[in-house]
Amino acid sequence: MNLAAAIQMASGPNMGANLIEASRLIASAASSGAGLVVLPENFALMPIHEPDRLEIAEPHGDGPLQNFLAARAREHGLWIVGGTIPLTASDKRKVCPACLVFDDKGENVARYDKMHLFDVNLENGEEYHESVTQEPGDKTVVVDTPFGKLGLAVCYDLRFPELFRCMLDEGAEIFAVPSAFTEITGKAHWEVLVRARAIENLAYVIAADQGGYHVSGRETHGDSMIVGPWGQVHDRLARGSGVVLSELDLKRMASIRSSLPSIQHRRIRFENSV
Repeated sequence: MNLAAAIQMASGPNMGANLIEASRLIASAASSGAGLVVLPENFALMPIHEPDRLEIAEPHGDGPLQNFLAARAREHGLWIVGGTIPLTASDKRKVCPACLVFDDKGENVARYDKMHLFDVNLENGEEYHESVTQEPGDKTVVVDTPFGKLGLAVCYDLRFPELFRCMLDEGAEIFAVPSAFTEITGKAHWEVLVRARAIENLAYVIAADQGGYHVSGRETHGDSMIVGPWGQVHDRLARGSGVVLSELDLKRMASIRSSLPSIQHRRIRFENSV
């Protein structure tokens, strides 16, 4: 059975405590039979101050966070999409918000760096300027897995359908979207965007969100969900820590794509320049 899990957390500034909670939830997903687990953005650290990310940044290929993800994948014999972790960037004042995929042997088989950074001033007074401390990626990533072709996106990327179209053209059948959506934007747009990306691409979307109150004062929306290619929400979790589960039925997806061939009916196409 191709069972997938989206993990929801309310991470704080204590990395050790966050990893204990992530480990507990991964084990819970594994015990339920999940073979693919998606962690939320910033699962290991929701900093009080954005520059705090620099203190835990590690080079790609070695470091406590990568070792943690590899060990959990090996321990439970499952694939893990490791939310995001801060990797060292070319600019020493910044980090790369990297989403790493580990296979069931603990090997790092893919890396996607968040492409669209959240630089906004919301109407309620909240301000976010990710580009001050983070360096964006510039490449789409679709990786072959036992569950299907998996495309990677992170949080704010969800608002850019062209990114998902590029991954669709690379064969994506499933999208993993680790996120930390704010409460104000999530309440208005989260479900609509997640379901839209599933419907328009006739694909599965595994959307793992942060969900709760954080020591920094930030409130995240939660409502982690797995949505099928017909746009139905298969499972969801409103708030707090927990696991969302759904089977990934690629035969059902293929049937939907055949009976409603909107992907083949596209009249406007563009070069993938990313």
